[in-house]
Amino acid sequence: MKIIENLKQAVYKSSNKIEKRIRFVLSSGLITLVMMLSTFFFFDKALYFIPLFIVVTYLLTYFSILQGIEKTEWLMLFIMPILLTLSFYLFYFLFPVRWITRLPFMAIFVFSLYALLLCSNIFNVGVEKSLQLYRAAFSVNYFYQTLVIFLMSNVILSFRLNPFVNGLLIFIIVFFLALQLLWSVKPKINLERTTINYAFFISIIMFQIAILLSFIPIKLSIFALFITAVYYSLCGLIYHYLEQKLFSQTIREYLIVIGFVFAIALLSLQW
Repeated sequence: MKIIENLKQAVYKSSNKIEKRIRFVLSSGLITLVMMLSTFFFFDKALYFIPLFIVVTYLLTYFSILQGIEKTEWLMLFIMPILLTLSFYLFYFLFPVRWITRLPFMAIFVFSLYALLLCSNIFNVGVEKSLQLYRAAFSVNYFYQTLVIFLMSNVILSFRLNPFVNGLLIFIIVFFLALQLLWSVKPKINLERTTINYAFFISIIMFQIAILLSFIPIKLSIFALFITAVYYSLCGLIYHYLEQKLFSQTIREYLIVIGFVFAIALLSLQW
């Protein structure tokens, strides 16, 4: 423990001399370079790259934020950068491998990662919810959560796995996403049981929906879109409930989103 603490202090002293914005740029750039490198290998090397991405993204996210990380923040501040990186890496293999797709893909990834590092830093600083900066960070984080669940759903379904395996994988991903999102409503260094219960509740519903949809002949993209819409609506409803802003108009808006995507799903059934 003493060795780890001394190492942390050494990293802190050397890295703290670099301006935080520059650390964000360096971290985003380095992770993108690893992502670029990974695209030159076939999917059979994913078992090597997935652990590499987790370790590299975690360390560089720490390098970016560097200070003020306590207790549960050692998990919450790192969930989104890691899941975003993994989702982009896995989803890339669903694309045709060409430079014309690789370069725009990398540009979108580096921008997205930089935005999430900024969000993690804002959550770490503990900006008050009344400030515009916090609201912007929460909205950006929420947007990228829906993107991650959409990409991951596409990847999971592309393997044509057992319906219960599909449900289990989506349960795991949704649990960590929902846990991070609901924690970010009121960032604290201790994780409240209420937050865990709500995350588990959302995950169970998504687990059941994923299994049900796996038995229905539907396009993978529409499946992923429906999963994303349900996740977006459930998290939105619980967020407004926690903020004591769950009005009838808000409920109708989220139900309309689910209803609209459900209608698209019905029209795209492949009988």
